[in-house]
Amino acid sequence: MRVYVPLTLPGLAEAYKTGELGAGSLVAYAVTPALREWYLSDDIEELEYAALNRAALASLRLLAADADAVRRRVVVAVDVPDGAAVADPDRGLDPSALGEVRIAGGVALGKAAAVHVDAGDAEADVAAAAQALQAADGGDDDAQFVVDGAEDHELLWYATQEIPNLVGLGG
Repeated sequence: MRVYVPLTLPGLAEAYKTGELGAGSLVAYAVTPALREWYLSDDIEELEYAALNRAALASLRLLAADADAVRRRVVVAVDVPDGAAVADPDRGLDPSALGEVRIAGGVALGKAAAVHVDAGDAEADVAAAAQALQAADGGDDDAQFVVDGAEDHELLWYATQEIPNLVGLGG
């Protein structure tokens, strides 16, 4: 099963150093039954793209909590065994939890299929979105417009062999 793990560049650097994405329970995003129902699509590529975007929003939340991190969203696509990623049935169709799964224990970075990172020209919009996120969560339409501005930037695809170069961006 393909899951999308939200990170920041410092988080990616830590994963590169330790060889592992998270030590305890790991939050990721995947094509879950709730995500399928919400997007009303059977196209797996479309659904995986939706899961990737959910992870990008979670990465933005991580950036909002870390003022020192470079303002680029980071998502690592990882293949885990079926059943390793479990959706919380109590959260059902909660829009904030669509596609969210938990993985017990860390995942080896070597299992990564790819890394998705914002381009440098997205940094200003991502910084503004991270700053506006709390107000957007509170229902502020202007702030939501700013957050949506970050989502207008497509994450770039990088092969796992490029992780050392990406880690250098955060330093």
